[in-house]
Amino acid sequence: MLEIAYYDAKIETFCSADENAVLGLLAQRHGFDLESQQKRAWKHQIKLLQTSLTGVDGHIYFEFSIPRMGKRADVVIIVGGTVFVIEFKVGSSTHDRASIDQVHDYALDLKNFHKGSHERPIVPVLIATNAATNECASIKFDDDQVAEPVLASVNELVNLINQMSTLSQTETISPNVWSQSGYHPTPTIVEAAQALYRDHDVSEISRSDAGAQNLSHTSDYIAKIIEDSKRRGRKSICFVTGVPGAGKTLAGLNIATSRANAHEDEHAVFLSGNGPLVLVLREALARDQAARESIKKTVAMRKVESFVQNIHHFRDEALGTDLPPVEKVVVFDEAQRAWDKAKAADFMQRKRGVDGFNMSEPEFLVSVMDRHPDWCVIVCLIGGGQEINTGEAGLAEWLGVMGARFTDWDVHVSNRLNDSDYVWDRETRDSLATITVERSDALHLGVSMRSFRAEALSEFVGYVVGNQPGLARDAYKSICDKYPIHLTRDLSEARRWLQTKARGSERYGLVASSGAHRLRPEGVQMRNEINAPVWFLNEKADVRSSYYLEEVASEFDVQGLELDWIGVAWDADFRYVNGSWQHFSFKGTKWQQVNKAENQLYLKNAYRVILTRARQGMVIFVPRGSEADPTRPMEFYDETFKYLQSCGLGVRSEVI
Repeated sequence: MLEIAYYDAKIETFCSADENAVLGLLAQRHGFDLESQQKRAWKHQIKLLQTSLTGVDGHIYFEFSIPRMGKRADVVIIVGGTVFVIEFKVGSSTHDRASIDQVHDYALDLKNFHKGSHERPIVPVLIATNAATNECASIKFDDDQVAEPVLASVNELVNLINQMSTLSQTETISPNVWSQSGYHPTPTIVEAAQALYRDHDVSEISRSDAGAQNLSHTSDYIAKIIEDSKRRGRKSICFVTGVPGAGKTLAGLNIATSRANAHEDEHAVFLSGNGPLVLVLREALARDQAARESIKKTVAMRKVESFVQNIHHFRDEALGTDLPPVEKVVVFDEAQRAWDKAKAADFMQRKRGVDGFNMSEPEFLVSVMDRHPDWCVIVCLIGGGQEINTGEAGLAEWLGVMGARFTDWDVHVSNRLNDSDYVWDRETRDSLATITVERSDALHLGVSMRSFRAEALSEFVGYVVGNQPGLARDAYKSICDKYPIHLTRDLSEARRWLQTKARGSERYGLVASSGAHRLRPEGVQMRNEINAPVWFLNEKADVRSSYYLEEVASEFDVQGLELDWIGVAWDADFRYVNGSWQHFSFKGTKWQQVNKAENQLYLKNAYRVILTRARQGMVIFVPRGSEADPTRPMEFYDETFKYLQSCGLGVRSEVI
C-alpha cells in the first residue's frame, strides 16, 4: 500500500523543525532517484510555509497520495474543520490552466473518494511563488462544498485560512482519523489499467463497498480456477457476466496483470475485439510508462502491445501455425461480440484470402487454446445487452461449440447466465441446456461502478429502452439527487450544460448512435470517424478531443469506455411511436423501418450503450425537427421527447 504522505506533523511542530530534517524525510520516503529540481522545490516550499504558517493551529502533510490519479498533492493542510489542498508553482508569477485544473482535480478526488473528506469543505489553492499578492482573494464554494480554485501567493494563505474560520461551522477534524479513514476510488478504465499495469493491487484502486468486494471475489474465484486447472492438467473456460459499468473489463485486466506479474510462465494476455478500447488502453499505458520511466513512447508501446491485444490479431497469428500459442491464460473482453461463422468466413475470404474457413470466432479461438497438451484457461467477459453489430455471435455460439466439440473442458458460468439480458433467444437457452456447467455467483458483477454517483443508472436505462416508463421514473427518483440527467431541445444549450458541469479536468463529450444520420442539420456528423485515443486522452486545447464537443462518438467508439459527463444526441432511428419503440435505418433519402428482430436488438443496445457512458451525469438532446424537411418532421422527435419526460426526466430550464 502507498504511504499516505511523505511527511506529516502538527503545523506547530513543522514550523519549529529544522528545514534540512524535513527535507531529509521527504527525500528518504520519495524512494526514487531525486532530481535536484524537486529537492529545490521542496526546500522552497518548506521555507515559505514555515514562515507563513507560524501561529496556525492545524496539521500539515507533504506529498499527500491521490491513488486514483497516481499522483501526490504538494501539500494538504487541515485547519479546524477544513481541508486545504495546495499546489505550488515555484518560481512562477502566473497561474496556468493545467495547474489550476490539477489542484481542482485533487480536491474533487478527495471529496468523492476519500471517506474523511466527504462531508468537509475543501479549498484547492494554487500558489505561484512569484505572484503579486491579491488582497481580494476569496473562497467561493460549489454545492458539494468544494471551492473554486483560489489563485494566490503564499502571503495570502493565512488570510484564506482565517476566511474559513469565519465561514465554516463544521466540527474540527481529527487528523489521525481523517488520514486513516480510507480512500475508496472508482477509477475510469484507463486509470485502472494504468494503476494495475504499475503493479498496484486492485484493492488500492477500488471502493471497498459491495461492488468492489464483488470484483475482488470474482478475481479470487478465477485465480482458484487457474491454479486448479494448472494442478490437475485441465482446460477450463469461465463466463463472467455483469451489468454495464460493473467492472468486467477491470476484472479482466486485474486477472491478466496479476497473472502476468506473478506467473510469467503463463504469458497471460488481455484480448478484445473492441478496436477503440484496445487503441485507447495501449496509448494510455504507453504514455504513462514513457512519462514515468523517461523512455520513448515507441519503446513503451512495444511492451504494451504484447499485453493488450486485438483479438483479431491473436486469431490471425494462430492461422499461420498449428502450434499452441505461448499464452496459457487468455481473457476475452466483450466475448459476446466475437463473430459468427458467416461473418468470420466472409472476412477470411475477403481480407485474408483464406478460402473454406468454416468456423465461428468462438470455435476457432477455443480450438487454438485447445492445442495446449496440458492445461489452459479462457476467461470470457460477457456484457448484458451489449450486442450492437451484425455478425456478432453472442453467447449462444460460445456455449454451442463447448457442447458440440470441446466436451472435455470444464465450463464455469455465472449463476445469472439465464437472465434475459444474456440468454435472449431459444438458441442460447438450448445450447446452455446441452452442456455440464458449474455455476457460481462469484462470476457475476451486479453493481455498476462506472458511475460512483448512481449505481442504479444501468437499471434506469434498461427501463427506458425497455419501454417501462413507470419503473424508469421510480429508478430515476433514487438517483436524481446524485446523478443529474436533463432534457433539452437545444444542442447549444446541451454543450453549455456540459461545460458548466465539468470541473478541473473532468472529461465530457458528445455521443450518438451510429445510425443517427439526420442529426447532420444540427451539426452532428455520424459518418465521420473519430480518432479514439485522441478523443479520449488528449487535452482541452486539442480540437479533436472530446472536450471540444465537435467530433461525436458512436456506440462502437465508446463501448467499454467512459467519460465524466456525456451529451447524448437522440435521432429518429430509435423513436417512440404510439406507445412503443420503433426502429429505423436511414437509407439514401428516407427512413426505412427495421423489421428483423436481431437488428432491432442491435439498435436498442446501441442506445443502451451510449446512455451508460457517463460517470457523473448527462444531458439528452432531442431535436425539434423541421416540418420543411420530410426526413425530420417534428412528430419523429416530439413523442420521444414526451416519453423521456414520462420516465421522470425534466426539461432543463436553468439559466446558464
